Amino acid sequence: MLTDADYTVNASGARRAKKRTAMESSSGDGQSSLRSSGRQVNVRMKRCNNPPPGQTKRKATDTEEEEDQSEKKYRKCEKAGCSATYPVCFASASERCAKNGYTSRWYHLSCGEHFCNECFDHYYRSHKDGYETYASWKRVWTGNGKSEPSLKAFMADQQLPYWVQCTKPDCGKWRQLTKEIQLTASLAATYRCGMKFNNVKTEGPDQCSLPEDLRVAEVIDSWWHSMLILPPLFKDSPANPFLTAYYPDCVGMSPSGSTSNHSHAELRAEHCRAVPPQIPGLCPYFQPFYQPNECGKALCVRPDMMELDELYEFPEFSRDPTMYLALRNLILASWHRGCKEVLTPQNCAPHIIVRGLVRVRCVQEMDRVLLFMTRKGLINTGVLSVKQPLLPERYHNKNVIVIGAGASGLAAARQLQNFGMQVVMLEASERIGGRVWDDTSLGGVTVGRGAQIVNGCVNNPIALMSEQLSINMHKLGERCDLFQEGGSATDPAIDKRMDFHFNAILDVVSEWRKDKSQNQDTPLGEKIQEVYKTFLQESGVQFSQLEEKVLQFHLSNLEYACGSTLDQVSARSWDHNEFFAQFSGDHTLLTEGYSSVLNKLAEGLDIRIKSPVQAIDYSGDIVKVTSSNGTQWTAQKVLVTVPLTLLQKNIIKFNPPLPERKLKAIHSLGAGLIEKVALQFPFRFWDGKIQGADYFGHIPPSPDKRGMFGVFYDMDPQGKGSVLMSVITGEALPSIRDMEDKDVADQCMKVLRELFKEQEVPEPVNYFVTRWSRDMWSQMSYSFVKTGGSGEAYDIIAEDVQGKVFFAGEATNRHFPQTVTGAYLSGVREASKIAAL
Repeated sequence: MLTDADYTVNASGARRAKKRTAMESSSGDGQSSLRSSGRQVNVRMKRCNNPPPGQTKRKATDTEEEEDQSEKKYRKCEKAGCSATYPVCFASASERCAKNGYTSRWYHLSCGEHFCNECFDHYYRSHKDGYETYASWKRVWTGNGKSEPSLKAFMADQQLPYWVQCTKPDCGKWRQLTKEIQLTASLAATYRCGMKFNNVKTEGPDQCSLPEDLRVAEVIDSWWHSMLILPPLFKDSPANPFLTAYYPDCVGMSPSGSTSNHSHAELRAEHCRAVPPQIPGLCPYFQPFYQPNECGKALCVRPDMMELDELYEFPEFSRDPTMYLALRNLILASWHRGCKEVLTPQNCAPHIIVRGLVRVRCVQEMDRVLLFMTRKGLINTGVLSVKQPLLPERYHNKNVIVIGAGASGLAAARQLQNFGMQVVMLEASERIGGRVWDDTSLGGVTVGRGAQIVNGCVNNPIALMSEQLSINMHKLGERCDLFQEGGSATDPAIDKRMDFHFNAILDVVSEWRKDKSQNQDTPLGEKIQEVYKTFLQESGVQFSQLEEKVLQFHLSNLEYACGSTLDQVSARSWDHNEFFAQFSGDHTLLTEGYSSVLNKLAEGLDIRIKSPVQAIDYSGDIVKVTSSNGTQWTAQKVLVTVPLTLLQKNIIKFNPPLPERKLKAIHSLGAGLIEKVALQFPFRFWDGKIQGADYFGHIPPSPDKRGMFGVFYDMDPQGKGSVLMSVITGEALPSIRDMEDKDVADQCMKVLRELFKEQEVPEPVNYFVTRWSRDMWSQMSYSFVKTGGSGEAYDIIAEDVQGKVFFAGEATNRHFPQTVTGAYLSGVREASKIAAL
């Protein structure tokens, strides 16, 4: 089969080109022989005007008439800027196909791919043989898609030949397949030059030695993409099962190649439901794409729209993003279907199933998109151990010091080392993990002295890493029975009623703050009391004593969430992160602890424990880091991931001092604190009363007891161990500050015996009490916005200084503060920033 630029320089050469058609079609894979470039100006030689001996010379006018007739055998493509001087029809559908000869009109698909008017008529005219083929395709296309089912779209989708790349490491040449060969992912992954099809034997020399079609080299040029008439629409994309509620052609997929049989009406109904598809074998927490009409889901992308950072990186796709969306959606889907292995171009390229030379361009662009998504931490992230650097050599020329081996520091160091950079971690304490510290001293049951719960698992990177490590997360149930001292259970109707009133109070606070400036801020506790009193006065409602106590329980939970007494918390910005998409789905308990994830992140990293940093000097081109024992390290970049408290107390001296704007932000946030007590018992005395619930609540007997063991968690949901854990929050914290651990455990036992007064509560066989306030290298649990502050402070703390000193940690993540997830993501964010510089 002839294709564009398959020409010689004279008319007899054109006849020879036609003869080559038969020869080439016998080749097993329909490889194209060397062709002249479509971009070159092909000059056709005039026939020789010297007459034979004995004949007179023809008149000049006769010669001109003959040349005019010769010109009629060819016609240029009318597409402005098309480089193909002598187009060739790729379709060969009509018996009268022009092939590489004259036609009244050429239809342009790309520079190098055209079809003639005769083949157009073959499919378009109702009396022609090909009409029913086109009409049948058109019905499928309009039933599934949204774009126009034009004949050009039909030709691009059904008639263009496939191109495939040789997988031999020393070859890599692109070859055109004959029309009857359908490209599949398995064929693309194994193709070799000269591969046999349908038992047709390939004769001749080493097929890899044959030259590549010259049109392939043109595809990489930007002008080629601009001359593409239709965007590529992939068939059988790995993204298809994720996107069945979308019109395929709106998300880079072919309506004819989609397995979806939705009609337009069914699609619209699907749009309204916005239910994520259930994909066999896929972790249910993996939902990388928004469904139509869905919003507010963290780490989710619109499959039919480019994000701002994508537009910044790939501005050439701003006018028509179809190719980018097709590639990005394919890559994201492939990653979530195989997150335990590094996603490489070799993994992705075979799944790009699209006809025509545009497949060459898509495979080339896919390398860029995959590198961008890797650098941003959207793919090839988590606890992957890599054998080769994930980014090209130009990214390897940086060395980085990471200060602090908590979740954020480990995340950044893992990313940077996987990128190919040199990383050294300096950790002040004798262990890694920071505010993640798992304890197994209570009968082997893992109890987190720090974090252990994952709040919202959908698209949560902790869920991703748990999947990579095959770690099971225990889904926490919603039931939380409230028990009063004396042993009686609280009527769920009362709990529901007071929960409603409590949330109504917070709604009024939210309404109040809409027109308030930062200077008009007030403590959250004061505002809640003001709203509550106003409500009682205006409504005349009288709450019972029990209802008042239940309200105190909910206030205790709010202090638990903020990590502070409410008189310190901003009424204007206490829940500032809720204005951003948050992680949805199940709340889970990591029964194996966060350490199981962080220890894996730390594998292979150069971590120097017991190396407290005293000073960072970034006054020169190289940053100097000095530890308290005088040891000095140097690096091009330094990432600081220490807790907020240490920045507030100026534990690390910066030279020059940090900008005033950053210092102000650091002090506008509060260092929240909670403590835990965990007790191991000889048997599970609580099982009969709480009936399989994962936790239960303690109604405080009076407001001054609020925050003292407000919730108890069953730390072994499998029911094998006998461990309960509770928290001390808010106003209750000062009362235990000077107590011995045994006295705190005794106080907790008094409460438990009150809650289970009707039965025996045995003495604990072991226990522990956390002391985060005394931990030299933490001194806190998690951050909150103080009165007069704002969520913007998180962004300001996250800003780098002079492109040399960077900051990560939960107190630098405005979207997800207070969590291990937020800390981890801040580390990934900074690794991406460092790599991009």
